[in-house]
Amino acid sequence: MRPGSFPILFIAPSRIGDAVLSSGLFKSLLKQEPEARFTIVASLLTAPLFTHIPGLDRLLVLEKRTFAAHWLSLWLRTWRQKWALVVDLRGSPISKALFARRRIAHRGGGMRSHKVIEAASLLGLEHAPPEPSLFTDPQTEARAQAIVGGQGPILALAPAANWVGKVWPADRFALLASVLLAENGALSGGRLMVLGGPADRELAARITAVIPRSRVIDLVGEPDLLLSFAALKRARLFIGSDSGLMHMAAASGVPTLGLFGPSDERLYAPWSAAAVTVRGPRSYEDIRRDDRALSKPICHMMDLDVSTVLRAACSLLSASASVESVSDA
Repeated sequence: MRPGSFPILFIAPSRIGDAVLSSGLFKSLLKQEPEARFTIVASLLTAPLFTHIPGLDRLLVLEKRTFAAHWLSLWLRTWRQKWALVVDLRGSPISKALFARRRIAHRGGGMRSHKVIEAASLLGLEHAPPEPSLFTDPQTEARAQAIVGGQGPILALAPAANWVGKVWPADRFALLASVLLAENGALSGGRLMVLGGPADRELAARITAVIPRSRVIDLVGEPDLLLSFAALKRARLFIGSDSGLMHMAAASGVPTLGLFGPSDERLYAPWSAAAVTVRGPRSYEDIRRDDRALSKPICHMMDLDVSTVLRAACSLLSASASVESVSDA
């Protein structure tokens, strides 16, 4: 640690979506403490999101172990440092076992609010919560530009989610894409970008099959999350299930349409001025009455039809085009 620096231990959420939603805290902390030097603790899933944070000293990957042994392992790697600040978004036992001039930790209970506001409240910023923000480097941006370079607007889709209950059917994604990218569609002459994890290849293939291969940008299975993020910046519209990729899209600034069913958009809506959500006729509470624990292996998205999503997508495209026109003027 450099002399005169402000060492911060930042224990990030273990899930991609939560990590993105809390990512605005880094800019706030850097604004408050320009000499901040971060040691970031992340999961194997979320660690790639933090590789280009300004002031990063160490990125520690924490893999869960039995009997909470992972927290002991982390303590052994961090106890020698005298921390100026410990920010613990996982509410772990370690934050009280380290020497720190100041410590703030997430605590469960109380009134629930959107995850961005919940994270901001730890720094007393709930009335002006920082927007999610990810950092890339010039090399990643150049790679993304090379991948997406070409003619026509890009429709980005991330159809998968961490549970079948949240996944809109693939045939509906395919129909939606074919309509939007058709000759007389809202994104006529455009291309289709599909994103997801390695396990999502079969699902994605059912969607890309309706679009000529020359107009498909396949980022399914891409291990570099920041490359996917940089590619999303270059899209014209994103549509996806409630997932980490949806939150990455909103953070990138692309107009984002989140498809919701058994998720509460009051807590997990994509956070951006250019983001909206849509659901079928059933509310979140209606779905919870049918599946109280939200654990049944059934799709809760069947009542969200293509026409409803298409209207929302066209409306979002129109609204974002108006904003771009005003900005250009």
